[in-house]
Amino acid sequence: MKKIFLLFATVTILNVYGQQRPKLVVGIVVDQMKMEYLYRFSDDFSANGFHRLMNDGYVFHNTHFNYMPTYTGPGHASIYTGATPAVHGIVGNNWFDRSTGKSRYCTDDASVSILGTGDLAEGRMSPLNLETTTVTDELRLATNFKGKVIGISVKDRGAILPAGHFANWAFWLSDSGNFISSTFYGKQLPNWVSQFNAKKQYESYLNKDWSLLKPESVYDKSLADDNPYEGLLYGSKKPVFPYNLKEMYANKGAKVIKSTPFGNDIVADFAKETIANEELGMDSNTDFLAVSFSSTDYIGHLTGPRSREVQDTYLRLDETIADFLSYLDKKVGKDNYLLFLTSDHAAAENVNFLRDNKYAVASVDYKDLSNKLHEFSKTNFGADLVLNYSNYNVFFDKKQIQEKGLSLDKVKLAFKEYLTKLPQVKRVYTEEEIIAAGNSDYFLNYVVNGYDSKQNGELVILNKPGYIEHEGTGTSHGTPYNYDTHVPLLFYGWNIKKGESFDKKVITQIAPTIAQKIKIDFPNGTDANVLTEILGN
Repeated sequence: MKKIFLLFATVTILNVYGQQRPKLVVGIVVDQMKMEYLYRFSDDFSANGFHRLMNDGYVFHNTHFNYMPTYTGPGHASIYTGATPAVHGIVGNNWFDRSTGKSRYCTDDASVSILGTGDLAEGRMSPLNLETTTVTDELRLATNFKGKVIGISVKDRGAILPAGHFANWAFWLSDSGNFISSTFYGKQLPNWVSQFNAKKQYESYLNKDWSLLKPESVYDKSLADDNPYEGLLYGSKKPVFPYNLKEMYANKGAKVIKSTPFGNDIVADFAKETIANEELGMDSNTDFLAVSFSSTDYIGHLTGPRSREVQDTYLRLDETIADFLSYLDKKVGKDNYLLFLTSDHAAAENVNFLRDNKYAVASVDYKDLSNKLHEFSKTNFGADLVLNYSNYNVFFDKKQIQEKGLSLDKVKLAFKEYLTKLPQVKRVYTEEEIIAAGNSDYFLNYVVNGYDSKQNGELVILNKPGYIEHEGTGTSHGTPYNYDTHVPLLFYGWNIKKGESFDKKVITQIAPTIAQKIKIDFPNGTDANVLTEILGN
């Protein structure tokens, strides 16, 4: 009897310590998702999508980004590196780089070429500009490159940055409707990708209307279908349901799918094909699938967070996630995958909507502000000393300042005083203030975490709450305020206990937590601050 007990104990110990990692890690990023959506739309979600993750997994209700600007590129990079833009180098989607004097896109790489069918520029992409490793990179290293890593998204940056430097593949959706990649990852697309593209699956979604998924009474969480805060979807005459996608497709091409909920569906379709054909989660080496649902961002920018279009998109995404979870259960095994879901940033309320409801805020036209900066320079210094204004950064022409015998410090001070007097501006920080920052200024810490002294400008502007650099309809994001930083964070699956936390957490805790959970090295730029609530069995 004692021998049987010892044998049983030995087998149990071997099982526990033998499965140090799940077969598959799945990272889901929902572009421009506010945590508030999980509350506002909760009554109308199915039982098997968001509710399954929240009821059976671990929910962090109070998770925030800890830097500005809160954009897509920096968001995806920060989630997967466990570091902020000041460390990983992705300081925007596009930015003016003062070290080169040129504009840069976050995943640009002129040394590579497109794989697949699309505009050539769509494929000249890689993780070249990402300066640190990702948790996906560390998994590749930990498994001696036997564990596979693949990134998928509508957007190139949503696929490339999460997948990291050592990825087997990253795939993103071309305006042609095909999934493409670049020669950074291989010499040609896998045959199964070409076969998937040949089916033109996007046509099955675009050859129908986009109508409300549920009865109209469900949409009482949103404004009226036709309201003044919404933009128009591809040639539509009014922002109202149903949308004739077939007509839009005929006029604008397959890129139309990106601004509909069906962009998320085709990403999910492709993700399932990826799992099956690349045999993810099918052997003893842990694989990692990074999926980014980006149509939520396109729709959110266009129609704003109070639109029926956004609500309908999330009700449909709920069903898409439910179907994807069911697929993972069957294909990988219910207890064999570890999944997390978060967002790359949230979104502000439409400024006109706020103002019409008696909140005295206004939109900021960044082009107008840029023009004012150039004019101020000419008036006060007799020359245009401003190289660029973008992403809240002001860049000066240091060569011209030196040639004119001007003091850079005095130029910065003059601009700072001018900008501070503008009605939308809360504070203006110089590069010296940013570099020498302590912990006394809450918002300056956000600026510090998003600032790379080799790439960013000599001044950084912080607007007041509620003011966004966006005109008219829809919305945008980018600030350090809660409406842009507060995002969902859900963990589910392998060795995740049910629970919830209301303590404040930061997005850069995700990657080191995953690393600890699956017992691999930390990404090399992270401060290694982890979410202890989900560690252990």
